[in-house]
Amino acid sequence: MIDPSEPAVPGALGPPETLETVRLPVPSGLGRLLVLAVVFVCAACGLVYELELVALASYLVGDSVAQTSVVLSVMVFAMGIGALLAKRMRCRAAVGFGAVEALLALVGGSSAMALYACFAWFGQSRSALVGFSLVIGVLIGAEVPLLMTLIQRIRRQDAGGAVADLFAADYVGALVGGLAFPFLLLPRLGQLTGALVTGAVNAVAGGALVLWLFRRDLTPRTRWLLLLVNVLVLALLATGTLLASSFERAARRAVYGPGVRVAVQTGVQEVVMTGGTGGGAGAGRGRKGSGGPLELYLDGRLRVSEINEYRYHEALVHPVMAGGPQARVLVLGGGDGLAVREILRYRAVRSVTVVELDPGVLRLARTDPGLSRLNHHALRDPRVHTVTADAFDWLRQRRAADSGGRSPGPSRRGRPGGRASAPYDVIISDLPDPGITVSTKLYSQEFYGLAARLLAPGGRLVVHAGAPTQRPRSYWTVEATMRSVGLVTVPYRVPGRPADFSGAPDRATGPEGSPATLPPGSCSAVAARGGNMFWGFVLAARRPPRLDLAPDAPPLVSVTRAGLRADERGAAADRIPLLRPSTLMHPRYQG
Repeated sequence: MIDPSEPAVPGALGPPETLETVRLPVPSGLGRLLVLAVVFVCAACGLVYELELVALASYLVGDSVAQTSVVLSVMVFAMGIGALLAKRMRCRAAVGFGAVEALLALVGGSSAMALYACFAWFGQSRSALVGFSLVIGVLIGAEVPLLMTLIQRIRRQDAGGAVADLFAADYVGALVGGLAFPFLLLPRLGQLTGALVTGAVNAVAGGALVLWLFRRDLTPRTRWLLLLVNVLVLALLATGTLLASSFERAARRAVYGPGVRVAVQTGVQEVVMTGGTGGGAGAGRGRKGSGGPLELYLDGRLRVSEINEYRYHEALVHPVMAGGPQARVLVLGGGDGLAVREILRYRAVRSVTVVELDPGVLRLARTDPGLSRLNHHALRDPRVHTVTADAFDWLRQRRAADSGGRSPGPSRRGRPGGRASAPYDVIISDLPDPGITVSTKLYSQEFYGLAARLLAPGGRLVVHAGAPTQRPRSYWTVEATMRSVGLVTVPYRVPGRPADFSGAPDRATGPEGSPATLPPGSCSAVAARGGNMFWGFVLAARRPPRLDLAPDAPPLVSVTRAGLRADERGAAADRIPLLRPSTLMHPRYQG
């Protein structure tokens, strides 16, 4: 950060006039310690802002490596710009640092609320996200040069020692901020209040350092102006904190419609449920009750719509139940209990194991009157056992347990597993779209290899594989990945709305299941305009499976034998050949 045109001063990091020793109200050693403490706090707050933007990029724009990379690269680029701009403020480092921290506290603290407002009322937040990343990055980048100048003014030190002290405090603060965000701020305060509280801490730390420790560097007018600015920032952040709950409710109504009746932040995701309080003979087959059709959103993505969920779940479950034994069934995902509802319609089923990551979804599926009505109280059936675990990790543990003769853990009733159990006749993978970054490993070669080892002789596996027409390369990569582990596949597709499982957030649906207010380019908007949209599935087994219905199949609304043959031909007509399988080290899905 040294300007070559300026005269060199031994041990200095700036021009001579900025390095005059300042008179402090405390001894110089304590003064340096206080500056390093503020460096620690500011670094923690800065990383919280950064992680907040990454989380918002995932939630509001779409969960993909690309979105995270954009936010981080823009911020790092902006930090470089901020460091360069700070060179011009070194002659008045105390005033410059005070102004930077006040502005950073206001922008960073209000970023979550502003971005959520853009998404809720304007339908998009990508440009605002990049803008906030740029501004916050510039302000964070300006901190270090100014702090370096201030710490040198307390007691001159060689450049290497000053840099080491400053960066040590900065990196330790970043560690604390990085741990505080997922384990303290997000679960305890949520994204909105967590960002606002972080901004308040940032403002107090920066303001106290300048207005107290370096107050003799300020003219009376500047001191009062900075004090007024900091009080105003704190007042705005406090007002935002007080209004956060009301704002969040209003934003939810704008996103999900007026019928929100459940909104909880579990340890895994945000769960929002609308409608579904009416009963009636048509419950569970798309007819509305008095409370409107149930819709379940996970992290802003529509996962279940009572209007058409039966089409998806009938197509997912009933073809795989044909062609062999049905006694033991494994469901990966499916914590809403809707796939289990279809499985239990077969009398031959003796045991169903559900592996679901989010215990909050399992709890709602058992206790919520709307969702439990829709799934016919399937998770309360004595044949059903639920396990709270990541599907990939559970398969690995199950494989290791089978090798060692022990089952991988307790069921929902807490009973120990005992000896390893028999393989499964049917495995149903009811997981989010492969375009979602956190789901990529659940569509990998390693995942299907583990699942295939759990199949009994004559066992079958079915996978929800995404949207074959909207994201054909991802769909056919799933099929190629399943074939790479020795399975014989039959791809098929059924008419539906793939946005229910897509990687980007969805918005509220209208009364007939079409989107009410959607960004123009979204999959749901395409469906609303009459575009051809499908749910894509892949049926697989060690021997060539046949896409059919079992002789004991119950009466179905949307799936027929003739329809399945047409669904198979429709999918095969759009096959993309010669695709490579996706692996953990080389994921081939695009978000």
